[in-house]
Amino acid sequence: MIIDLDKFIEEENIFWEELEKVLRISDAEPGHKMSLEELKRFHYLYERTSAGLARISTFSAKQELREYLESLVARAFANIHENRRSKTKFSPFKWFFHTFPTTFRKYIKAFTIALLIISAGAIFGGGAVYFDTDAKQVIMPFEGLKKSPTERVKKEESSKGTHLENRKSSFASHLMANNIRVSIFVLALGMTFGVGTVLVLFINGIYLGAVMADYIMAGQTKFLAGWLLPHGSIEIPAIIIAGQAGLLLGSALIGWETPVPLGDRLRKIGGDLTTLIFGVAVLLVWAGIIESFFSQYHEPVISYSFKIVFGFFQLTLLVLLLSISGRGKQQI
Repeated sequence: MIIDLDKFIEEENIFWEELEKVLRISDAEPGHKMSLEELKRFHYLYERTSAGLARISTFSAKQELREYLESLVARAFANIHENRRSKTKFSPFKWFFHTFPTTFRKYIKAFTIALLIISAGAIFGGGAVYFDTDAKQVIMPFEGLKKSPTERVKKEESSKGTHLENRKSSFASHLMANNIRVSIFVLALGMTFGVGTVLVLFINGIYLGAVMADYIMAGQTKFLAGWLLPHGSIEIPAIIIAGQAGLLLGSALIGWETPVPLGDRLRKIGGDLTTLIFGVAVLLVWAGIIESFFSQYHEPVISYSFKIVFGFFQLTLLVLLLSISGRGKQQI
């Protein structure tokens, strides 16, 4: 291709100088992080300079210019491909308040589907108990829930929390381990192309709906809210997020007619699945602590109104974390 070399150099020099300026800043400040827009501009300058180098490479009279551009392109290439992450220490605070919520929002559609599935199960379970009281004996997951809600409330209130005396820590550990195990199971069932994840979410929804309907019909709504909200405001969303991860895995396996190979699809979401399930684990650890040391105490020890307010307060904080935290200027 024939080009007016002098005119070409005059037009392109401004971009070469801009790229050199960016590289000087990067060399002078190794910890400097570019914003997403700065990164896009840097990549554009790198590609444009590389193209310019290719166009003048046949002009032997411009040896000095060619060496200059070769140096710029080489430095830019090294800057793009260097492993900066290995120099950055892992920050649990940044991970939980930035990486986790950002990853959650990235797959909000999968979370919405998981929420709809568990809600459908709750409607089914609640409706079954409402229209057929005998269904309670079949649906309830634990023997203690098959008894009269009124009798259980009297028993719980009269115990004043003493039934867990000297074993709150072991009870909390049991709750954490069990709930985390269930969450990992929900994620792992994504390997069934999401079918297993859907079934477990729906079944857990049935349990939840049945329990809620049973206590509400018995006139124990306030006890139910005071018992369930303190830990359930964290535990239930955590299980749904685990379902979100399972659906994400199932979706990657199915592929939905994408030309991307299966291995590449799985590698693409691998880090995000890890982030989601570890976030779920953190939430469930907190839920286990609350359930053991707070939820099990009822009136007259702790006011139901206070427990309900506490539960809604936690839920509000969780919603804010997942919807707002980590937003703003994206960086690399």
